Amino acid sequence: MRVPDPMHFEAHAEDYARARPPYPDALWDDLRDLGMLTPGLRALDLGAGTGQATSRLLAAGLRVTAVEPGPQLAAQIRTSFPEAPVIVSRAEDLSLPAGSFDLAVAATSIHWMDLDVVLPKVRRLLSPSGVLLVWRNVFGDPDFRTPFRDRIVQIVAERTAPPRPGPDAQDCVATAAALTETGLFRVVDTFTYRWSIDLDEHEVRALFTTFSDWSLDEVGRAADAVRELGGTVLEHYSSWLIVLRPTVAATA
Repeated sequence: MRVPDPMHFEAHAEDYARARPPYPDALWDDLRDLGMLTPGLRALDLGAGTGQATSRLLAAGLRVTAVEPGPQLAAQIRTSFPEAPVIVSRAEDLSLPAGSFDLAVAATSIHWMDLDVVLPKVRRLLSPSGVLLVWRNVFGDPDFRTPFRDRIVQIVAERTAPPRPGPDAQDCVATAAALTETGLFRVVDTFTYRWSIDLDEHEVRALFTTFSDWSLDEVGRAADAVRELGGTVLEHYSSWLIVLRPTVAATA
């Protein structure tokens, strides 16, 4: 099995941009209702990938700075969104003026970061009324069992390597606990979303190739399963959003 590697996405930059489904519209609706998409706000997109979150923030009128450690991924952001400054860096290595941003966003990226380093840095970069937004797509809703999902469970069960260390990156509750452990931030709201998408064999192959803990052999088996199950599968996915603000102690 492939060892999880945050730079895995750099080697699959084109697949990532093409294959990853967008975040649900309901998530953006909630952000708008919360006042987080107010034109003119300064947003820091951490681990921006190919700019999936960057694009929606820019479309809402925010001033976005994208941070992405992968040069090829960062180049895609620059090409697609030339109005957004792009910093090729890990979030842990950022050096920017204090209070530079109203929002910090980590969209399906926080699990790659050292929170002991990143959270104090983000707190410093946020304005006094700043907000940290963390969200992700979860590929596979455990409440829906399908023949394709049964095949995926079987593939994963046959792995011999140990699972990724630390809390489950797909677990909203575990992530919220990790984000508040330092005492710098408190959770003020959480949201969950459920949605589904039809995928054919080629789309599954492209999507699963972007998963850092999937080997090429496993990706091939997943794509084969789609073909054997009729050529198209309905995948039930979910997403969650965590809204955090600095604690009183952090702002004192």
